[in-house]
Amino acid sequence: MKVSHAEFITSAVRPDQYPAGHRPEIAFVGRSNVGKSTLLNILLNRRGLAKTSKKPGKTRLINFFDVNGTVHFVDLPGYGFAKVSKKERLAWERSITEYITGRDPLRLVMHLVDARHKPNDADRTLLDMLDEARVPALIVATKADKLRARDRLPALRQIRQELELEDDALVVFYSAETREGVRELWEVIDDCLGRA
Repeated sequence: MKVSHAEFITSAVRPDQYPAGHRPEIAFVGRSNVGKSTLLNILLNRRGLAKTSKKPGKTRLINFFDVNGTVHFVDLPGYGFAKVSKKERLAWERSITEYITGRDPLRLVMHLVDARHKPNDADRTLLDMLDEARVPALIVATKADKLRARDRLPALRQIRQELELEDDALVVFYSAETREGVRELWEVIDDCLGRA
């Protein structure tokens, strides 16, 4: 897909606030500060469209973006170590769960994990939820430029093992610095939208 137009549409916390219609959606989810908003900006070639911060927890709502008038990209709140109250963290988790399990136009979830660290219980829980909801997921191993070449295969093995992935499950290494993986991610998105 060549992106000719991309703009923010709305933020939501409840299903009745989501955009109406049946336009296919690609969602981005992962731990706080794993790079969801940055990836979205890079894919759309629009710096600052999705708000980013070095401080975890910048994305607090479900943010919808119009892409070419044909698809929505959806930036979900991060989960994990963001320094927020337990009440707010539970509210984020509820929002993510409601969206993933009940959103009919959802075609694909890009599940971001930090390539340098072992996936945790929250990552596994999210993947289980996607599996149960029968939503296709693509594992995106972010910050790949921070790995030495010799550490890549062990990192890939660790991701596959911790997330209990099949040996042939696609995991895309991605770097915001070098743009590694961007072409592969677009191939998956285009393939998914071609089937929508």
